[in-house]
Amino acid sequence: MNEGSVLVVDDDPIVRDVLSRYLSRGGFKVTTAEDGEAAVAAFEAHRPDLVLLDLMLPRIDGFGVFDVIRHTDSTPVIMLTAKGEEADRIAGLDVGADDYVAKPFSPKEVVARVRAVLRRAPAPQAAQTLRFDDLVIEGTGRRVTRAGDAVTLTPKEFDLLYLMASHPGRVFSRIGLLEDLWDFAFEGDPSTVTVHMRRLREKIEPDPSRPRHLVTVWGAGYRFDP
Repeated sequence: MNEGSVLVVDDDPIVRDVLSRYLSRGGFKVTTAEDGEAAVAAFEAHRPDLVLLDLMLPRIDGFGVFDVIRHTDSTPVIMLTAKGEEADRIAGLDVGADDYVAKPFSPKEVVARVRAVLRRAPAPQAAQTLRFDDLVIEGTGRRVTRAGDAVTLTPKEFDLLYLMASHPGRVFSRIGLLEDLWDFAFEGDPSTVTVHMRRLREKIEPDPSRPRHLVTVWGAGYRFDP
């Protein structure tokens, strides 16, 4: 059974070996890279369905590799790091990563998160074209424009925007969005949603500090106002 292809990027050969074995057993085709330069070359050569990316890499760090990936396409990325502090977790999500796993981790958990991210990435239910003033969200093509200009969103940012815009006026809690869009509970950390909401506002709101569409409902969550 072919579940898809994964590029594993880590300078630790043990981590690469363990993740490769577990992912292969799970039905994934696996490519590995030991540093940032090798990661960029492997990504361009193989175009995997998902990248497991360590942040602390020689030559080019994980953030540099992530920039290359995002400037190429919207391939989902799960970041790996030995740092477990909240600030480091948010930094990984803040640049647009689809998920974050802190070391040490369970290989089975990583495989579960890979499946969850790949399962959520296509968002096949997103089929309509939604229009709100100068904001246009094309479900089938997964494209967004504002005042006629294309807006580049990560897969998760698009899923978040489309879900909320499909239910204007409905209040979504952060935990509810976490469960709906990420499928994996992130150990209940709602900062994941907070970071993605902030980035989404920066991209689609004329004034992110005074959002017109993505409104905070204090004590409850977020609402999309048409």
